[in-house]
Amino acid sequence: MPREFSSLRLLDIPVKVLFTGYLATVAVGYFMALIQILFTHGMADGEFGLSIDDIVYSYYGNRSGTVLETKLNGSMKDMASDHERFVIIQWIRDGAKKTEYKTSGVDEIVKSRCLACHNENASGIPSYEKFEGIASVTEQDDGATFSSLTRVSHIHLFGISFIFMFVGIIFSFSETSRVGYKCIAIGMPYLFLIVDILSWWLTKLHPSFAVLVILAGGGMALSFGFMLFISLLEMWAFKFAFIDSQGNRRPQWSFYIEHWFINMGFQSPEATLKIIWKMIKTFALFSKKKWLQLAWPVVKKLVIQAWGSIQKSKH
Repeated sequence: MPREFSSLRLLDIPVKVLFTGYLATVAVGYFMALIQILFTHGMADGEFGLSIDDIVYSYYGNRSGTVLETKLNGSMKDMASDHERFVIIQWIRDGAKKTEYKTSGVDEIVKSRCLACHNENASGIPSYEKFEGIASVTEQDDGATFSSLTRVSHIHLFGISFIFMFVGIIFSFSETSRVGYKCIAIGMPYLFLIVDILSWWLTKLHPSFAVLVILAGGGMALSFGFMLFISLLEMWAFKFAFIDSQGNRRPQWSFYIEHWFINMGFQSPEATLKIIWKMIKTFALFSKKKWLQLAWPVVKKLVIQAWGSIQKSKH
C-alpha cells in the first residue's frame, strides 16, 4: 500500500520553519562557498572573477612559471607590495639560491608577510619557517597535487551529497510538478557533482577540460537553487505563485517546460528525451575521444613511472 505524504503547503508551521531554516542556512553557506571560490580560484590569474585561465592555473598549473610566482601574481597579490613581490620573483628567476635568500632581502619579506599564515601550526598549506619550505614552491607550477585532489574530492563528495539529500527530501514533498520531472530535478545535482569532481582530475591531466569545471559547477548551482526556490514558494507563497486570480490551480511547472520545448521545435516530451539522450551520447563520445587523445597518455606515463619507482625500491 503506497504511503501518503503531506505536501509542503499543508505542513504544520513548525515543520515549515524547520525546513525553511535549513534551506536558508545552506543557501547562505552555498553563497559563501561561491565567494570563497572567487577569492581563491578566481584570483589565480591575478584578476578578480572566475575564468577559464583561473581553472587551468588552479588544477593544471601555470607551467610557464613557478608555484610561488603564480601565487604572487594571483591569489596572494595583495599580501605584499609591488616592490616586495618583485624582489621575491627576481630571486626565483635568478635560481632561488639559498646563499642569496637572506642577502636579497627575501628572508625578511617572508618573515613579515608570509609567516603569519605559512607556519608549522597551519594545516593544509606549506610552512615557510625553514628555507626548505619556501624552496619547495620555487619549482614549476604543476597546479593541484594528486594528493590534494584526493583529499578535496572525498570531502566534497561526502559533504555536498548530504546537503543535496536533505534539500531533495524537502523538495520531494512538492506538488507542482509530475513525478518524472521531480525525479529529474532531484537527481541532477548528484550528476553535476560527480561531473564537477571528475572535471578537476581531467583538468589536472589536460587544460582543455577546464570548461567542464565551470559548466558542471554552474549546473549544480542552478539545480540546487531551483529545488530550494520551488520548496520555499510552495511552503509560504503557494496562493500567490500557483493559484490564479480566479482561484484556480495553475498548470504544473513541468507543463511550462514542455511548452517551452515545443516552442523550440521539439514535438513531444518523448522526442525531447530522445534528443537529450542523443546529445549525451555525442558528448560521451567526444569526452572519450579527448580522454584517449589527451588524458590517457598522461595517466599511462604516470602509472609507468610509479611502477618503475616501485620496482627500483624492491631492488
